[in-house]
Amino acid sequence: MSLKVGIVGYRGYSGAELIRILQRHPGVEPVLLEHRSDAGGASQLLHPHGPKTLPCDPEAIKAEGVVLVFLATPPEVSMELAPALLAVNCRVVDLSGAFRLRTPENYTAWYRAPHTQPGLLAEAAYGLPEFCRERIPAARLVSNPGCYPTAANMAIRPLIEAGVVDRAAGIVCDAKSGVSGAGRKPSLTTSFCEVTENFCAYSILKHRHVPEVLMISGLEEREFSFTAHLLPLDRGILETIYFRAGGVHSAEDLLAIYQQRYHAEPFVRLYRAGRVPDLHAVARTNFCDIGVTFDAATGRAVVVSAIDNLVKGAAGQAVQNMNLMLGFAETGGLQ
Repeated sequence: MSLKVGIVGYRGYSGAELIRILQRHPGVEPVLLEHRSDAGGASQLLHPHGPKTLPCDPEAIKAEGVVLVFLATPPEVSMELAPALLAVNCRVVDLSGAFRLRTPENYTAWYRAPHTQPGLLAEAAYGLPEFCRERIPAARLVSNPGCYPTAANMAIRPLIEAGVVDRAAGIVCDAKSGVSGAGRKPSLTTSFCEVTENFCAYSILKHRHVPEVLMISGLEEREFSFTAHLLPLDRGILETIYFRAGGVHSAEDLLAIYQQRYHAEPFVRLYRAGRVPDLHAVARTNFCDIGVTFDAATGRAVVVSAIDNLVKGAAGQAVQNMNLMLGFAETGGLQ
C-alpha cells in the first residue's frame, strides 16, 4: 500500500513541484493540506483531477493516516505548524528557512525575526543528503536546504575537505537564480516589467542563505563573498565560484577530488575538465552538475555548479529526504 504524505503550501512553485514529483512516486499518495482560511474553492480549480484535499488540522491528518508532511510555507508558518504535526507523530520536511540554522541568535541575525521554536531548531536535521545523510533517516523533522546553499556547498565542501583552497585568498561565489526562487507571492521586484530584459544583484553581503554555506562548508564569513543575482528566467541556479588552489597541478586534479567524494552519489554529475554545465542541463531534474577549470600558472580555479532551484534546490531534495526517512530508494520518484 502507498503511504500518504501531505503538502502544505501546494499553491506555491515548490508545492506544485512536489505534487508533480509525488504523483509519479511508486510508494506514496500525496494529500493536499489547506491551511489558509481564505482559500475558498481555489484548490479544486487548480487541481480538478488531482490529489485529495484536507484541512491542515492535526487530528484530521492523523485520522487520514498521513505519515509525513511537507511544509512549503514561509518560515513563520512552518514554526507555527510543525509542533502540532509532530505532536500527532507526523514527520515533517520543512522547505522554508525556519529550522536550517542551529541557534535562535543566528536565525534572528540573518532572518531579522525572532525564532519561536528554539527546541525544534536544535532538533532538526539539515537535509543535504550528500553530507548529512546519517541523521536524516531517523529524524522527526528535516530542514530542507536553501537553493543557493545547495549548489554552493556541493561545489565547495569537497575542496575544503581536501585542503586545496587558499582560504586566505577567500572564495567568491557569483550566483544567479530564476525568478521562481522568490516564490509565487506577487511583488514589484519580481513583476514582468521589472524582470524582463533585466539582470540585477540583490541582498549584497547580507543574503540569508550565507550562514548555511558557512555551516556546511566549514568556511568563516570573512573567507566567503556571496552575491545573488536575479535572472529573467523562470527556474534554475548557476553559481560561478572563484578561488586560488594549492597542492594541485591541473583541472584533472580538482576533478579527481569530486570523483572520489561523489562516486556513489546518484544526483551529482561531473563534467570533463574544462567543461561546465548550463541551466538547460539540469532543468526539471534533481541533479547537481559540476564543472572545473584551472590555470596552473596562476593557481586560479573556477567551479561552475548548476541545479534546478525548484527540484534539487527545493521539492526534489525534499523528496530525496522523504525517501531516506520512509525507507524508500533514495532515487524514488526522482528519475
